[in-house]
Amino acid sequence: MSDLLQITDLNVEYPLGDGRRVHAVTDVTLSIKSGETLGLVGESGSGKSSLARALLQLPPPQRGSVLFDGQDLTKLRGQALRAIRPRLQMIFQDPIASLNPRRKVSEIVSEPLVVTGVGDPAERTKRVRAVLEAVGLDPDSVWNRRPHEFSGGQCQRIAIARALVLEPVMIVCDEPVSALDVSIRAQILNLLEDMKARFGLTLLFIAHDLAVVKSVSDRVAVMYLGKLCEVSESNALFAKPAHPYTAALLAAIPEPDPDVPLGDTKMKPGDPPSPLAPPSGCRFRTRCPHAVERCASEVPALRAIAPGRAVACHFPLT
Repeated sequence: MSDLLQITDLNVEYPLGDGRRVHAVTDVTLSIKSGETLGLVGESGSGKSSLARALLQLPPPQRGSVLFDGQDLTKLRGQALRAIRPRLQMIFQDPIASLNPRRKVSEIVSEPLVVTGVGDPAERTKRVRAVLEAVGLDPDSVWNRRPHEFSGGQCQRIAIARALVLEPVMIVCDEPVSALDVSIRAQILNLLEDMKARFGLTLLFIAHDLAVVKSVSDRVAVMYLGKLCEVSESNALFAKPAHPYTAALLAAIPEPDPDVPLGDTKMKPGDPPSPLAPPSGCRFRTRCPHAVERCASEVPALRAIAPGRAVACHFPLT
């Protein structure tokens, strides 16, 4: 498979107004192959959503390139960027807040078609009905209702329908199940898998729940404080993590058995450092039990340690 999306040295920073800057994403290089699902995991505040929005130029990154099907999105402006956006869509984290409460479902799902000038009213109605049926909603039942009349899971289905109606080739899923009950999560995950198979989609699936990521991802990328720690095929990463931070995340996954003791994450106590002033060298060193003087003075490069596997650590676990 060829690379559909190539991210190179991407940097996202947010100014605070007092001269300081939040370093949300720093020097991230990553690729996503056509037809695969790449899981992106990390703690809250690790830069996952900032990376996702930078891919769609919402807002554009400060530095770096985002090649989507050979075109650098960071160099496109105005009509040129609007022309390519229908092929790259996003499902936002909050299924209710992402929908306009004043609009009916038919208007919400058809709006992308209206904005991009696709079809006449009859053609748009046909496409909206088809995509609502595809995500498991009865068009006649939901057509004239508004978001407040639906559950969180139903709102997420509406958001997925809105993302699919333009027939994109890639969808960025920004924690699409984090706000949902466990039983509803399974339904939405199964729906995304069905939609991927039916429409031939490529997915970037963002989550902080590694158990969810394992069930849907072909490969997994792990972020910590704005930088990539590890990129690996999913089964290999979960079987034997190479980065101490990945190992800590896996150890924190609870077992559904009260007799099984809690896993030891083996991290140093304390909170993560602030993205306003990231640590020198390896950003994980202040919490890493294996850190030595070299970790403070030298930034570890993301390097290959096996076919299809890369880790940013001076002393990988494998």
